[in-house]
Amino acid sequence: MRRSRCDRCLRPAGHCLCPLIPSLPNHTHLLVLQHPSEQKHALNTGRLLALGLQRAELLVTELLSDHPRWLALLQDPQWQTELLFPGPQVPVLTASSNATRPRRLVLLDGTWRKARKLLHLNPVLQSLPRASLPAGLHSRYRLRKVPQAGALSSIEAGVEALRLLEPQLPVEPLLLPFDALIEAQINAMGQDVYARNYPR
Repeated sequence: MRRSRCDRCLRPAGHCLCPLIPSLPNHTHLLVLQHPSEQKHALNTGRLLALGLQRAELLVTELLSDHPRWLALLQDPQWQTELLFPGPQVPVLTASSNATRPRRLVLLDGTWRKARKLLHLNPVLQSLPRASLPAGLHSRYRLRKVPQAGALSSIEAGVEALRLLEPQLPVEPLLLPFDALIEAQINAMGQDVYARNYPR
C-alpha cells in the first residue's frame, strides 16, 4: 500500500513539514522553475522555498513554451526580472536603491545538469539579466555531494538571495523545515551509514 501524503509539502503524512513552514511577507517575487525530475525527490527544497514565501510560485516544467502566461510575465518590461544563475562575469545580486519596478527573481531547481538543461531549452531564460550569489557561501545540505565548492540547495540559494535583497526580512525560519528534513533523513539511515557515505 502507498503511504498517504500531505497534499501541500508532499511528505508522508506522519512526517508532514507544514507546521514548520513559515509565511514570510517578502517583496521580491520568486519564481522557482523546477525540473520535473526534482518534483518527487525526497529532499524537494524548491517546493519548501515557494511554500514559505507569500510572494513565490513553483512551476514544474522543462519548457516555458508550454506556459504562455509565464512566457509573457517573464518578458513584461514593467517588471525587473533576473535569473539567479552563476557564470563568468555574472554580477553579484544587489538590492535596488531606486527601484521603480517590482522585482522578480527566477531560480532553477534541479541538479546542476538539469538546471543547465532548463537554461538551454528556454530562450526566454537566456535573455534575462543574470545575477549570482557572493563567493564563499557554505551549504548546510549534508545529504548531497555537491559538484563544486559553494553549491547551495534551492532553498539556501533563495534564502541568501533574500538576505541581499531584503535585509530586513527574517529569512532564517525558511530553513527550519529544511533542517528538520535533513535530520529525519539522517536518523532514518542511521548515523553509521551517514558517516560512511557523507564524511565531513
